[in-house]
Amino acid sequence: MDRIRGFLRRPRARPDANIARLRRRRQAAALIHRNLTTLTTALFIIGYAWMLLIPIPLLSQGTYIDENALQPAQVNTYWNWGDVHTADLHLYQLDGIRERNLTSEQRAEIFMTEFSKLGLAASTQNYTFSTSKGTISGNNAYAVMSSPRAAGTEAMVISASWLSTAGHDALNLRGISTVLSLAAFLKDYSLWAKDIIFIISDDYLHGMHAWLNAYHGTIPSNLHTDPLEHTSGVIWTALNIDYSSHSFSHLGVFHEGLNGRLPNQDLINSFRLISHYTSGVPMTVYDHFEPTDLVDQWTEQSILPSWVATFIRQSPQLQQYGYRARNVVRHIGYQARGMCSGVHGLMHQFRIDAITVFAVPADGPHGFHALGRIVESTLRTMNNLLERLHASFFFYILTSPGTFMKIGKFLPSAILVSVAMLFKGLGEWVNAGWVCEVSEASVKGDETDKPSPAKDTWKNRRRPLLSALIIVIATHVLGVLVFNLVCNRWFDENRSFLAPAIFAAVSMIPPVLLPLLSTNTPEAAPTSALLKSSNLCLASTVISIMSLLNFSLAAMLAITMGVPLATSTPSSSTMMSHLRYAGYCVLAWGWLVLVPGEVESAIWNWEVLGVWFAPFICIVYAPLVMQAGVVCLQGS
Repeated sequence: MDRIRGFLRRPRARPDANIARLRRRRQAAALIHRNLTTLTTALFIIGYAWMLLIPIPLLSQGTYIDENALQPAQVNTYWNWGDVHTADLHLYQLDGIRERNLTSEQRAEIFMTEFSKLGLAASTQNYTFSTSKGTISGNNAYAVMSSPRAAGTEAMVISASWLSTAGHDALNLRGISTVLSLAAFLKDYSLWAKDIIFIISDDYLHGMHAWLNAYHGTIPSNLHTDPLEHTSGVIWTALNIDYSSHSFSHLGVFHEGLNGRLPNQDLINSFRLISHYTSGVPMTVYDHFEPTDLVDQWTEQSILPSWVATFIRQSPQLQQYGYRARNVVRHIGYQARGMCSGVHGLMHQFRIDAITVFAVPADGPHGFHALGRIVESTLRTMNNLLERLHASFFFYILTSPGTFMKIGKFLPSAILVSVAMLFKGLGEWVNAGWVCEVSEASVKGDETDKPSPAKDTWKNRRRPLLSALIIVIATHVLGVLVFNLVCNRWFDENRSFLAPAIFAAVSMIPPVLLPLLSTNTPEAAPTSALLKSSNLCLASTVISIMSLLNFSLAAMLAITMGVPLATSTPSSSTMMSHLRYAGYCVLAWGWLVLVPGEVESAIWNWEVLGVWFAPFICIVYAPLVMQAGVVCLQGS
C-alpha cells in the first residue's frame, strides 16, 4: 500500500509534456504566420512547376502486366485470309447501304439479318432521347453468342459505331465489317468461357449509350426505349473498333471515359503486347505518332517556334518532351471536360473495362488481316479472366505507349496549389480578427519635447460571417439560375442574343446588391476579408476533393483559380476595383460568349450522356470566381 500511495503522490510529467507540445504548436503556427507570404508563393511556384514537369520521361515508368491470368500474346490465332474475304464482302454490302442512303432503321434491320443468318440471337433497339434542342432517335443492332463452356453469367463486348471518331462525318464501315466477320468467325470455336455480345450502334455516342442503359436497366427520364429482347450476363470487358480508312499503319488506343473514369491499365498493356507480337502493328496513344515514327516530319511538329536553332529543335530530349506533352494535354482535354474519347467511354460507368481501337489512316501496310488477328488474340486474353480486372492501376496518365505515370507522381502538383490557397485563406481569417491601433500617448506632447516612438496595440475584433455567407450563397444560387437558363430550348434558339445578355446580367447583379450588405463597423472585420478567407478555403477544398475524382479537372481549377483568387484584394480606387471585377467576370462567365461551341457540347453531354462538367462550371467554378470579384468591389 505504501508503494501505491507513493506512486499516486509522485509528480507526473504528463502535464509538462502537454504544455511543451502546445508551446511547440504555437511557435510553429507563429513561424508559419510570419512567413506566410513566402510559404504560399513557394507552394504556388512548386505546384505549377510540377505540372509543367509531368511530361518529362524521368517521372514516368514502364508499363507492365499485373494480372497473371491474362497471358497476352500467348495463343495461336486462327483468323486467316478467308475471313478477310468475308470482311471484304461485308464492306461491299456496306458501300451499297451508304450509296442508297438508307435510314437508321433499315440499316439496323440489315445488320440484324446478317447476325441471324449466323444462328445468333439477334435483335434491334429503337430509342429516342429528349433534349433542349429537340429529340434524337436511332436504331441499334446487336447479337448474343452464348458461351458453350459456361452458364452465360459473364460476357465480353465487340462493338462498332456507324460514325467514326475521325470526324467530318466519316463512316466506320470497315469497323462494322470487322464486327460482322468476327461474328461469323468466332462462333465456330468452342473455347469461349464467356458470352460474346456484338453491337453495331447508331450514330457515334448516343446509340451505345441507349443500349447500355437498356441493358443495365438504368434508363434515364429523357430516354424512351423498349427493353432488350436478348441479354446476357455481367459484362467485364469490351473492345470498340474504329476503322474508317482503306488501311492503317498504327493502332491508336483511346481510353478516357465519362466524368474522368479510366479503364484498368492491364487491358491497355495487354493490347499493346498483343498488337506488337501478334501482327507487328505498333500501338500509339490516340493518333499521335512517336518521334521515331516520323523522323523527317517531326521538326514541323515541334513545340518550339521556327526561329529557334535547328539543333535545339531536333534535340531528342525536347522531341520526347513535346510528344509526351501532346499526350498529356489531350488526356487533360478529355478528362477535365468529362468527355469520353470514344464509344468505349460510355461503358466505364457500368464498371466495364473498355478501350477504342482506332486504325490510324495511312497508305499501308496493315488491314483486315492484322486487325482480325489482334482482336482475336485480345478476346482470347480477356477470356482467360477469372475475375474482374483489379490488380493494375485505375488512376494514371499514359504518357507514351510503353510508359505511364502513377497517381503519386502527378497528384501533388494540384494538392500543393490547394494547400497554398488554404494557408492563404487561413491567414486572411487570422488577420481579420485583429486590428492594429497606435496609442494616443505617442502622438501627444509639446512640440519642443522629443517625440516618443509610436507603440502599436493589437486589439481583437469581431468577425461576423453573415454578410460573407449571404454573398457565397447568392453567387451559387445565381449559378443554378444560369445553368437552368442555358439548358432551355429558347437559349439554344437565340444564343447570339441571350448569351451576351446573360453575361451582362450576372455581371451587373453583384454591384447593384452589394451596397445592401455594406455594414462594416470599426469594431468588426471587413466583409471583404471574411469573404476572401471563406472563398479561398472553399476553393481549396473543392480542388483537393476533385484531385482524387478527376485530376485533370483539379489541375485546370488550380490554374484558373489559384493565383486569381489569392490575389483578389480591395482597392481604394473605384476605377481599379471595377476593372479588376470585370476581369473576374470574364474569367467566371466569359465562356458564355467566347466559346459557344464548347457550351453547346457541354450541355448536350449533360442532357444525353450525364456528364456533370456543365453544372459543375455553372454552380461551383463560376460562383467561386465571382466571389473573388466581389472582394475587389468591397473597397470601392
